[in-house]
Amino acid sequence: MEEITKQIEKAHLLVNRIRSEVGKTLVGQEKLVDGLLTGLLTGGHVLIEGVPGLAKTSAVKALAAAIQADFKRIQFTPDLLPADLTGTEIYRPKTTDFITRKGPLFNNIILADEINRAPSKVQSALLEAMEEKQVTIGDATYTLPAPFLVLATQNPIEQEGTYPLPEAQVDRFMLKVLVEYPSRAQELEILKKTSFAAVEEISPVVSCEDLAELKSLVDQVYMDEKLKEYIVSLIFATRNPESSKMQTGHYIEFGASPRATIFLAKAARVAAFLAGRAYVTPQDIKLAGPDVLRHRILLSFEAEAEEISTEQVVADLFDSVEVP
Repeated sequence: MEEITKQIEKAHLLVNRIRSEVGKTLVGQEKLVDGLLTGLLTGGHVLIEGVPGLAKTSAVKALAAAIQADFKRIQFTPDLLPADLTGTEIYRPKTTDFITRKGPLFNNIILADEINRAPSKVQSALLEAMEEKQVTIGDATYTLPAPFLVLATQNPIEQEGTYPLPEAQVDRFMLKVLVEYPSRAQELEILKKTSFAAVEEISPVVSCEDLAELKSLVDQVYMDEKLKEYIVSLIFATRNPESSKMQTGHYIEFGASPRATIFLAKAARVAAFLAGRAYVTPQDIKLAGPDVLRHRILLSFEAEAEEISTEQVVADLFDSVEVP
């Protein structure tokens, strides 16, 4: 444990350098940055939701600039085709054969900007890539580069010309991070940075090899058996709310999948790592819980009619399940 603690303290210097570089263009949004770091350190995909103008795209681009990895931004639009993401086979008349043109998915970090603006057939093109880390073009299957991370943004208030994400795809996102408005002091700092000062250039400080080492270190963070049972109890409470003391349990239509169990444990380990600890506490699980669960618990029509939100149900869940 002492050895891992020393390694985590050393790794913190690297993480702080990433934060410092991202902070050159991004003001505040610590929760969003932590969510993006969680995705990087676990290999999990992140869905970012917020109204326009809250620096969702800027945050992802800043993080990608701080990493020595291939980055590609894809603007999702209604006329996008699956081949525009994965690539396609092109016929060459001179040689009478086909060549494969790989699409933008063949990069380390993918920014799927406004992902809900593309129809479901395009969104479904991401399913194999996100889950299997591979893409099939014609008869051939190609492995995607490592690491491979999809960071997607969506606008929750504008519904015209948008397509809701299929549940199967939403569940593949490890986290759903909600971006909120900045504070008054932060907004003043944003104004100063963007209007009255030269924009600082972000320097890459971490390589893909460094990320692999950090990921290996996160996997070594200790989690007690009682905390593993606590995570399972939380997930089972979403599927059988009548067995718990949840007051909002009857509003749940479908509970969280086993992916939630796996991702909650991984996210809790990252929370402990970012706090400089080599062991997980119940508070780490509570801290990671909302981002892991908010898109995995489906509420009934009754909940919608009574204006019960998923946030309220998740809060009730953590209040009802006994902490070890």
